[in-house]
Amino acid sequence: MSTDRWAEVRRRHANAEAGGGEERKQRQHQEGKLSARERIDLLLDEATFEEMDKLVRHRCTDFGMDQQVIDGDGFVTGYGRIHGRLVYVFAQDFTVFGGSLSEANALKICKIMDLALKNGAPVIGLNDSGGARIQEGVASLAGYAEIFLRNVLASGVIPQISAIMGPCAGGAVYSPALTDFVFMVEHTSHMFVTGPDVIKTVTHEDVTKEKLGGAETHNSISGVAHFNAHDDAECLRMIRELVTYIPQNNRDDAPLKASADPIERMDPSLDTLVPADSHLPYDIKDIIQRVVDDGEFLEIHEHWAKNIVVGFARMGGQSVGIVANQPAFLAGCLDINSSVKGGRFVRFCDAFNIPILTFEDVPGFLPGTDQEFGGIIRQGAKLLYAYSEATVPKITVITRKAYGGAYCVMGSKHLRTDVNFAYPMAEIAVMGAEGAVNIVYRRELAAAADKEAVRKQKTEEFRDRFANPFISAERGFIDDVIEPHETRPKVIRALRMLANKVDTMPRKKHGNIPL
Repeated sequence: MSTDRWAEVRRRHANAEAGGGEERKQRQHQEGKLSARERIDLLLDEATFEEMDKLVRHRCTDFGMDQQVIDGDGFVTGYGRIHGRLVYVFAQDFTVFGGSLSEANALKICKIMDLALKNGAPVIGLNDSGGARIQEGVASLAGYAEIFLRNVLASGVIPQISAIMGPCAGGAVYSPALTDFVFMVEHTSHMFVTGPDVIKTVTHEDVTKEKLGGAETHNSISGVAHFNAHDDAECLRMIRELVTYIPQNNRDDAPLKASADPIERMDPSLDTLVPADSHLPYDIKDIIQRVVDDGEFLEIHEHWAKNIVVGFARMGGQSVGIVANQPAFLAGCLDINSSVKGGRFVRFCDAFNIPILTFEDVPGFLPGTDQEFGGIIRQGAKLLYAYSEATVPKITVITRKAYGGAYCVMGSKHLRTDVNFAYPMAEIAVMGAEGAVNIVYRRELAAAADKEAVRKQKTEEFRDRFANPFISAERGFIDDVIEPHETRPKVIRALRMLANKVDTMPRKKHGNIPL
């Protein structure tokens, strides 16, 4: 009896590890995809994965399912380490029933998420599934709902990361959408609520899977995905890198990383990087890379809403979240997409104790009927809400323009930002000099014989008198006007001064963010 039990243990383990068999595994490889276990091996530190529920089986007997039983039921779940830090992981195995979600394997995911929440560690989902297991009917749908609930309960408590590494359709897309970061893989991953066939039947639109829900679509058009990888291996490497910037949970701080980059390093090239002509563009990422440790910047949502740049870097070894207007795209104006992108990132940083460093060069909100009809008032308010709500250390550097309501939104002193710097060329005003002159000197311009000469003179006078950082500094809205080459040491000193910052919100259940 004992010998039989040992043999049965080995047989069941082998059955679980084989998944859908070698032929289906090879089919995955031919499609450019790794197997579920191969993905986990690349994601985690070597020999750290501990599998759980390896012997779970589904309990469905309808449609001949009682004759099709595989240990593990198509999902691989457990825990391991990334750079020595605990993480929980689940991976859907497409070789077993197309990676479909059953009541049994949904409970496997729920168990992992519950453990992650109890132990304060990130949870990472590797998604590759055909959706709900039709043979199980509502039991499968109940499994999705159980997962969704845990996504919401864990939100803001532990980091949640989703990698879409195959199909993800219907109700299955909402779990990744509830997580903090979504990775996709070119050509092999797809996300959509309804597929091309249904769309063609209902709306008569003819669209491919790739165009409808491929990695490029969700990284550049919809903004559903945050990262675009060329293949599975790159996707998993990117997840490993992201994890180095974020804490284990909302009570923890992000890990420190030693750097040989001197804290007091000054970069003279910053003094000439912002053009003297305020109408000329420049790349804000050039400033970011010159200021942060070793020039390393992990950009989030790189391909969507390019008029704002968000991502992680380190300053003096400390992880910081960076939000920056991008003058090289739409002149750095805020619009609907950039407001949503910035607001979501600010809220993540605030939830997980990551200081926020803002580089501001914003001429205002993007005008136009598309923006107004699309709700720029409500959407722009999301970014304003996020900055106001955030209680982590906040530092803002105005590099050039800071006009109107956009000045207020982008981490102004009035939104409880702790330290506000401005470069000497900063223009802080209600609007640009040209527009202001047309309003303030309207009568003089109308009466002038040479309107253009008067307009030019008044514009220069207005710019010299009002469009500068000194009026704001005199009122204390700017804490210091600094020379650009001083940016790195000034910011790091401010971060260290704010290391023990405590700020609170009024007691409430939760606010009502303008969704």
